[in-house]
Amino acid sequence: MTQPEDTHTPTLDHPTFSIIKEAFTGRKLRGTEFRNQAALVVEPGDLHEVMLFLRDASNCAYDFLSDVVGIDYLNYPAPQPGRFAVAYVLESTTRTDQLIVKTFVEPTLPTQGTEADPGLSVPSVCDIWPGAEWPEREVYDMFGIRFEGHPDLRRILTWEDFPAHPLRKDYPLRGRGEREHYHIVDRTDV
Repeated sequence: MTQPEDTHTPTLDHPTFSIIKEAFTGRKLRGTEFRNQAALVVEPGDLHEVMLFLRDASNCAYDFLSDVVGIDYLNYPAPQPGRFAVAYVLESTTRTDQLIVKTFVEPTLPTQGTEADPGLSVPSVCDIWPGAEWPEREVYDMFGIRFEGHPDLRRILTWEDFPAHPLRKDYPLRGRGEREHYHIVDRTDV
């Protein structure tokens, strides 16, 4: 039995794409849509300006930042512009539109350790959406991506001297001995 051919060709018909294209001529921008989810890919240097525009322009009005997530594309089957991405999920409460804004970064140092990698840096959007403070800290803690201009960039889920970033795909699933060194707290420790 043969499978029918997929004759559907995606069209970029999200209303924000044309607005952004007109407002940021000459910038390297890409738009994608998959399963009715629109994503705008911007360069890290343009991120803050585009995000501010998306919030303040009356024909965009993305007034709610729903989430900030990190993505590790290590060994991903399709080529990507960088190993890591930061994705921002924006909502317009007046129009009930959703838009994902994504930017890619590439490490310049070996991925082991906690030293600050200059290649893994994007501007913070905490000044645009104050609710980005904790999700940006989580992305920093789990992936090592720094957010320039963040008011309190420190680890949020692991301790400050944790020697790695555990959501990177090259981090071992069983850890690197962290479980063996935990102090077990019982009722007598009170």
